[in-house]
Amino acid sequence: MLLYNVTTIIEDAAAERWLKWMQEVHIPAVMAAGKFVSHRLLKVLDSPNEGVTYCAQYVAANMADYQDYQEKFAPALQADVNKHFENQFVAFRTLMEYID
Repeated sequence: MLLYNVTTIIEDAAAERWLKWMQEVHIPAVMAAGKFVSHRLLKVLDSPNEGVTYCAQYVAANMADYQDYQEKFAPALQADVNKHFENQFVAFRTLMEYID
């Protein structure tokens, strides 16, 4: 199992709109790709950064599903985020493996 984590720091002025958009549009679109078995959205409470920090986490059953998502779905979904929130956020992505 793999955990794909997307940490986003969004400007205060756009944070409420971004959160609603993530919950209603983006996360459903990511999950509709059929490559992740679950997801969660967390707010970082002790972030040292300006703005609001969130982590969107998606669980993939295997590397093949994750790679297929990255190749076939991620570019368009990331472009959509940029279109709606251009110059209002910074994001970084991390892939982690569950340890038994």
